[in-house]
Amino acid sequence: MNILMLGWELPPHNSGGLGVACYHMSKALAQQGARIDFVVPYQAHHPDTEFMTIHAATPLEPLDRNGLMGAYDSKYVTTQSLEKITPGDVRDIRGVQRQYVKFVENMVKKHKPDAIHAHDWLTMEAGMRAKALTDAPLIVHVHATEFDRSGDLSGNPIVHEIEYQGLMMADRIIAVSNITKAIIVKKYDIPADKIEVIHNAIDVQTLGAYEYDHQTYKYLEWLKEEGYTIVATVTRFTIQKGLAHFIRAAARACEKHDKLVFLLAGDGEQRDELMALSAELGIADKVFFTGFVRGKQWRDAYNVADIFVMSSVSEPFGLTALEAAHYNSALIITRQSGVGEVLHSIFRYDFWDTDVLADQIVGIATSQALASELKANVKHEYARLSWHDVATKCMQLYDHMKQGVTV
Repeated sequence: MNILMLGWELPPHNSGGLGVACYHMSKALAQQGARIDFVVPYQAHHPDTEFMTIHAATPLEPLDRNGLMGAYDSKYVTTQSLEKITPGDVRDIRGVQRQYVKFVENMVKKHKPDAIHAHDWLTMEAGMRAKALTDAPLIVHVHATEFDRSGDLSGNPIVHEIEYQGLMMADRIIAVSNITKAIIVKKYDIPADKIEVIHNAIDVQTLGAYEYDHQTYKYLEWLKEEGYTIVATVTRFTIQKGLAHFIRAAARACEKHDKLVFLLAGDGEQRDELMALSAELGIADKVFFTGFVRGKQWRDAYNVADIFVMSSVSEPFGLTALEAAHYNSALIITRQSGVGEVLHSIFRYDFWDTDVLADQIVGIATSQALASELKANVKHEYARLSWHDVATKCMQLYDHMKQGVTV
């Protein structure tokens, strides 16, 4: 089975969970016999990817792609038609997408895939073009919609139109949760029976063994010795992630229980706003901002945490919750997060309900028995999730479509 995989990022050059999911899914598919050509929009070395062939659609470096292209920020999308963009102009995300589409066109003219697997709006146009040229079945994999990324806002109409076209043209759609499936059905009027829900998973072996460095967060470790509870989140600082609500809940929790500190690992356009809000609410001395972290520092951020909060306004899945569970945190996530469909030994709340979140934080922080029970039980739940199972479902989907079977 020859799969043309169309993605926007892969570790270690990823700025979100999309790249992580694509990597592990592709690896599991390769282990089941799939031959994968994976196209990314930038030129870089990707270690431990010998199981597939990676193609760079442009000579851009990852920093250019992440820093300038606004993959998770639709305000940079101002042009709908790719044909109106000057060939070779890669100064914005639409220019990069045009180059990406042209690269894919040339690829499929030489080698016809058995299936085309496109991830999110960023690659949908390339997927549709590849389908038109080859008549190979198109699978559109939705990790997030523009409705998710824009949070409380309506989002970019150009991106909405691209998503609508891609979802309509797809032979099958994979949604990472029932929450995402419901959005696709309601917002884009796509028939429910066209959408397959396949939840993400976690590969514990890939996370590997490492030695936690107590020096990374030495001050926080000292506070823990003094009886403080570390409440953390690892995320992008965007409106989708609901971090302003999280900060307000943190202030409410501190009114009820003083021995709390909050670690926000990540970066994004809301950083300065969140720092200012922490100061305004009088908890600037209790909120620590790490900046963007990856690798060992990323793991250390999980390790130092006692409680992990996913405060997203709309989170199609939420791989960070699985990672946090692996590193022994008690989990609190919003009801608007898809990972809650596979994890149950967690606390949940509506993203806007800061009072409930504050009470849940205090409840776990003041009860060692409760914290221990949540941590132990959720580990059993996430251990049942497997990328092998994800790949099996994808392979069945590919086979059915290749054979012309309706699923």
